[in-house]
Amino acid sequence: MGEASPPEPRDGSAAAATPPDTTRVLAIAALSLFATSLFMRSVDPVIPQIAASFDMDVRTVALLSTAYALPYALAQPFLGSLGDTLGKTLVLKVCLALSAVAGFLGAFAPDYTVLLVSRVLVGMVSGGIFPIALAIGGDLVPVHRRQVAFGRLLAAAMLGNVLGSPLAGVIADTVGWRGVFALVAGLAVVAFVATMVGLRGPGLDRRTRFEMATVVGGYRAIFKNPLAKICFSAVFLEGAFLYGIFPFIAVLLAARGEGRAAIAGVVIAGFAVGGFLYSGFISVLLGRLGERGMMIGGGLLMAGGLSTVALGLAWPFEFAAFTVLGLGFYSLHGVIQVYVTELAPAARGTAMALHGCAFFVGQALGPVFYRYGFDHLGVGVTGAIGAVALLGVGLMCAAKLRRPENPDRMPAPGA
Repeated sequence: MGEASPPEPRDGSAAAATPPDTTRVLAIAALSLFATSLFMRSVDPVIPQIAASFDMDVRTVALLSTAYALPYALAQPFLGSLGDTLGKTLVLKVCLALSAVAGFLGAFAPDYTVLLVSRVLVGMVSGGIFPIALAIGGDLVPVHRRQVAFGRLLAAAMLGNVLGSPLAGVIADTVGWRGVFALVAGLAVVAFVATMVGLRGPGLDRRTRFEMATVVGGYRAIFKNPLAKICFSAVFLEGAFLYGIFPFIAVLLAARGEGRAAIAGVVIAGFAVGGFLYSGFISVLLGRLGERGMMIGGGLLMAGGLSTVALGLAWPFEFAAFTVLGLGFYSLHGVIQVYVTELAPAARGTAMALHGCAFFVGQALGPVFYRYGFDHLGVGVTGAIGAVALLGVGLMCAAKLRRPENPDRMPAPGA
């Protein structure tokens, strides 16, 4: 991928800091994304088991997704600002450590209240992992190579999704849902140790004191860019209408007679399989379709996949539908992410955090929409509304997102 020019030294001296090993840093960032993706998706297949364990309604327990996503979203702007000032690697390390602690709290939760609190806590601290890991990648990789680099970073998150959902289902079917929480917390410990060992030395961060004037200046620079409102509104709608249905997949399958958590995990893992297809063919897709074609195609694929899910077919067809959803989502979302990294390069951590905030506010509200829609409109009508909304997102982005002639971007290697 090559190495971007390192940040200026903390003390402002003219002496250059030792450039970081880009491959090593990106590999550790990828491991952090993998651990975070396990926290995100591993709970979905085990919702019926948790409900049975605490003798609760499954649709209420499904809101554990909101309990994770909403704090995750709201904490990100603050954590992103900390990353831009105190240092991205420092914030990444602290968030990984705290997410492991909160994960083990959930594994040993004596009641639903403690489990809910653990999901809130892990959601809050995980808000500093995903956007900051991507912001580190944005700092190291020049913009013309960034979408391919992001595709590889996202492949780590997709691997977490691929393994997370089915592995959670298998573990839940054998040792129970508590084993799932213990496993993902343990992997967060592994990622934390990797950051402590591998993210050392100068050249990784430009650190300053945390000052409100700096934070406000970063936000002002981001929202001064007219593309900010397009990017953030688009990912909000993606989170609400696409990810909002994930917590209900096990419930929908159970209503059709398929109660195995492992099968629900396999279906959801189809989404990550589609993501892997995107990651493997990203260079070809960009060359053949261009950014505009990828955004339109992403909206079309998401609309078609969600419509198929709403039909209530046998689980192999739903697996295929989720594969289509994953390919469509990453085709659109990957383009949006690159634009977000260019909104204000000096406040890249904050921009990525705002991106994540909008995305996860959407994820937090999405289950509420689908629960209401399923109860009052039915699965088919609710799914159709979501499909139309996702198609609209793709068309809106294709119409509005344009790269400026002279983008403010990270310098190319050696520049």
